[in-house]
Amino acid sequence: MEFHFDFKEIATATMVLFAVIDILGSIPIIVGLRNKVGHIQSEKASIVAAVIMIAFLFIGDEILSLIGIDVNSFAVAGSFIIFFLAIEMILGITLYRDDAPESASIVPIAFPLIAGAGTMTSILSLRAEYYVENIIVAIIINIIFVYLVLKSSKKIEKLLGQTGLSVIRKVFGVILLAIAVKLFAANINQLF
Repeated sequence: MEFHFDFKEIATATMVLFAVIDILGSIPIIVGLRNKVGHIQSEKASIVAAVIMIAFLFIGDEILSLIGIDVNSFAVAGSFIIFFLAIEMILGITLYRDDAPESASIVPIAFPLIAGAGTMTSILSLRAEYYVENIIVAIIINIIFVYLVLKSSKKIEKLLGQTGLSVIRKVFGVILLAIAVKLFAANINQLF
């Protein structure tokens, strides 16, 4: 079995997932949950999110072929979702958001906050362009970062403040917008 580790692919996939997961932008939600229930199980939430993402990376294609959709179509659809996520981040609007969860368990943190629809779409969209091993490394890097943020969310909130979090969110929104355009352009020709 031959591995195709590529630093550029790992870096790009890491940035895409970092922007889509938007763990820094979720700090207010995480802090709110922590205040409601007292404790968030950072390790469990991180591990479950990683398992969900890696499993979807491998069986996502089978799920798509089962319902008769090819990866390129999914990548184009994914580019639209990533585009709208970017618009939300840049403009500070909410196009769609689930209601605040009742308790801080695996369900609201690991899924859908970390491994949500945008993350799943991005993983399959990345799979259309990059080698699987590079995406796995990107997922692991992001999960480590997610774990660190979950563990120290109160400190980060105090350090950055609302303005700092807002600036980071907008910067990653612009990066995400550019990635959505590139993903669309790379896959639209395969559909015709």
